[in-house]
Amino acid sequence: MVALADVEAAREAIAGRLHHTPTFPSATLGDLVGASVFLKAELFQKTGSFKPRGVLTNLAALTTEERGRGVIGISAGNHAQALAWGAATEGLDALLVMWQGASEAKIEATRGYGAQVDLEAADPTEAFARLDELVEQTGRTLVHPFDHPLTIAGQGTVGLELLEDVPQADVVVVPIGGGGLIAGIATALDGRARVIGVEPETSAAMHDAVAAREPVPLAPASVADGLNAPFAGTNTLAVVMERVGALVLVTEAEIEAAMRFLYARAKLACEPAGAASTAALLAGKVLLEQGETVVAVVSGGNVATETAVAILAGR
Repeated sequence: MVALADVEAAREAIAGRLHHTPTFPSATLGDLVGASVFLKAELFQKTGSFKPRGVLTNLAALTTEERGRGVIGISAGNHAQALAWGAATEGLDALLVMWQGASEAKIEATRGYGAQVDLEAADPTEAFARLDELVEQTGRTLVHPFDHPLTIAGQGTVGLELLEDVPQADVVVVPIGGGGLIAGIATALDGRARVIGVEPETSAAMHDAVAAREPVPLAPASVADGLNAPFAGTNTLAVVMERVGALVLVTEAEIEAAMRFLYARAKLACEPAGAASTAALLAGKVLLEQGETVVAVVSGGNVATETAVAILAGR
């Protein structure tokens, strides 16, 4: 299992290459939930999400031979953009497996960083099968979006930063897709705060995996496309079962309401996935004790204009 030392090593491996994203208080949200609330704004990270942390940690560990074969990844969009950007900065050839119906804005951004995009798959489940085929055919090195130990360790640097900025944190609320972010943060916190995971009701891969004690395939279908993993990772599940205090589910309406709240009151133009942690707080689904300090991770800001406009307008 990934350890705190691995997260600290990841921080050293990527030092100076990414932003230390801001963590700032939200008095309005705090008043609504009866706690001191801070927002960890990962939407201000390079490529618009936390994903470059895990990508650069993986790339730093590649051998010369692996670098020469090029890299491959799979993503609804945020990991795709991060891997495309990271590969470009290091002069590596990158291929990203996405799927039909994925965000056009995220597809174009991925191509804009210079990566090739494969869109043969019809949905996330088919895309992972397509990924296996292409790894075999091309010999490229896989940079996993959530379940590799290096990915988990890299994402854990979010936790190290928020502890530096809010050392008094009692509770940290984290959106979950495949589980790389929450597994990394829970490892970084090392028991110094309770960690609560949040998933959409219609994309609850980790919730189902914890119940079954093993990854369970599902067909995710949430407006929070960044959380639409078709299964939880084996490694991330192990961390969640040992180190995460609770998992909560939020509705699509709650996610959209939280996105509107963050835009209007915190001035954060986040994506639906990034609003999931705030959604859980606003809906009263995170049980808090009097006087506790809470950090909600706003994980990304990559959303198609038309999607954002529709949500913000309440359509």
